[in-house]
Amino acid sequence: MSNNDFQVLLYYKYVPIKDAEQFAKDELQFCKSIGLKGRILISEEGINGTVSGPVEVTKRYMDHMHAMPEFSDLWFKINEADDYAHKKMFVRYRKEIVSLNLEDDLNPNELTGTHLDPADFREAMLDEDVVLLDTRNDYEYDLGHFKGAIRPDIRNFRELPEWVRENKEKFMDKKVLVYCTGGVRCEKFSGWMIREGIENVSQLNGGIENYGQDDETRGDLWEGKMYVFDERISVPINRVDPSIVGKDYFDGSPCERYVNCGNPECNKQILASEENQEKYLGGCTHDCRVHPRNRYVQAKGWSHDEIEARLAAIGEKYEIEAK
Repeated sequence: MSNNDFQVLLYYKYVPIKDAEQFAKDELQFCKSIGLKGRILISEEGINGTVSGPVEVTKRYMDHMHAMPEFSDLWFKINEADDYAHKKMFVRYRKEIVSLNLEDDLNPNELTGTHLDPADFREAMLDEDVVLLDTRNDYEYDLGHFKGAIRPDIRNFRELPEWVRENKEKFMDKKVLVYCTGGVRCEKFSGWMIREGIENVSQLNGGIENYGQDDETRGDLWEGKMYVFDERISVPINRVDPSIVGKDYFDGSPCERYVNCGNPECNKQILASEENQEKYLGGCTHDCRVHPRNRYVQAKGWSHDEIEARLAAIGEKYEIEAK
């Protein structure tokens, strides 16, 4: 197939689903039968998915979903692609379609922040009195974010409520804007903020994905790229004046290449050039570099002597504790 004969679909909807576990099983069978790949989460509160496939396959899937009354208005955000963006097809039942793990859960159909379309969100960002909060994880922010957005010190979305409580003075009595990749995280989190007493909260309708595709904003005020949870890793957003904000973990140089630490017990995602990944043996720390199961080192097939020489070149010694 030629370029752009594939599509990536990003979508969600908070809507009651009866017998969600069985629905998940049925959807997995259907998706596999038509050759779709991706990851879909289904719960009693709704659906959240990103899938990919040839155009005729994604169209068949969208028609399939729109034929169901509860999903007749399901909004698919569509990106052209050169190939599948996923290796396999997963449809899983979960308690939540985003893992916020609130003690007292809430329904975003009943309580959520004001939705702002891209143009209105861009105008709101220019207000000096507005506080802009990125609700994504720190490694997502580090690759790209809106100019002036607050970076939450979190590795998982479920950590965000506690982080906000610890930094509540930044948001109380302020006009707050929140955003995330496709909008699903903000639906529930903006409602949680309002319930916490932060009354003036607005969210980017459709998320960064929608903002980047909008013909009026054209991704303006976005810096870097957007992190995505599939084989693409990142996608461009700003079509006005694109920039690179990611910094190489090892030397701080501009970088947009994410890799996982070679130590399977660490697996930390870091930005690193191919040269630095090799120079530092694929490990984010010395302990990870000399870990006996370092996947990067194993893939290279380096001998003990070569590992010692490479460590010496960066001022380290091959000393590890007995495992």
